[in-house]
Amino acid sequence: MKPKLNSLNIPKIPYLSVPDKPIVSTSQNHLPIADVTNDVVLYKDGGAALVMESTSLNFGLLSEKEQGAVIAAYAAMINSLSFSIQILVRTQRKDISSYISYIDEQAKKLTHPLLQKLMAEYKGFILDSVKKKNVLGKRFFVILYLSPLELGVGKSLAVVTKRGVTLPFSKSYVIKKTKITLYPRRDHLIRQAGRLGIKFRQLTTNELIDLFYTVYNPEHPAVKKEPEVILERRESSG
Repeated sequence: MKPKLNSLNIPKIPYLSVPDKPIVSTSQNHLPIADVTNDVVLYKDGGAALVMESTSLNFGLLSEKEQGAVIAAYAAMINSLSFSIQILVRTQRKDISSYISYIDEQAKKLTHPLLQKLMAEYKGFILDSVKKKNVLGKRFFVILYLSPLELGVGKSLAVVTKRGVTLPFSKSYVIKKTKITLYPRRDHLIRQAGRLGIKFRQLTTNELIDLFYTVYNPEHPAVKKEPEVILERRESSG
């Protein structure tokens, strides 16, 4: 059969006449995370993870002997691991507007002229440093992951969550198994990190949710407003 032609003698193409449908899917449908509860991240494949945040160490300010000791302690910590870990460094541009406001508030409390002068010079130094280069803040994380294979294939039982996500194991079983398996690894890392002069701290449920939200919904960087230029019109007298 010949295709029907409209008034313009153009054949109708069915799939082009279908109206566009709005996109209703959310980013959560594309994330591997099923839920965050009991300070544990649960994945859709049945695995789980603990996230620890680490303090920083200014390696450049250490003496040569201290640097050697830190390197040796770090090598000992890596060699002592019988499990895999993931190290994540998150870099963000810092907004110092609140810090500048804090400096202004403290400057108003000063009564000595010399201290006021020093505070003004310090504020100028901070502003000049920000103009020359971006101020970046870094956060260091260590992730301990528990794969679905470590949970036991024989105990696999499909569970459907409230969001319609099918999990191979029940949440209670995964959380219990995670604490039994990963907590000793966490404590081992905390002890080894103490020899480096840094501290590990496990993130809570609220902190994990806030971290994932900021990762997938980053704040827009502050835009510097250019000073307004007012042009005066001068009429020549003649």
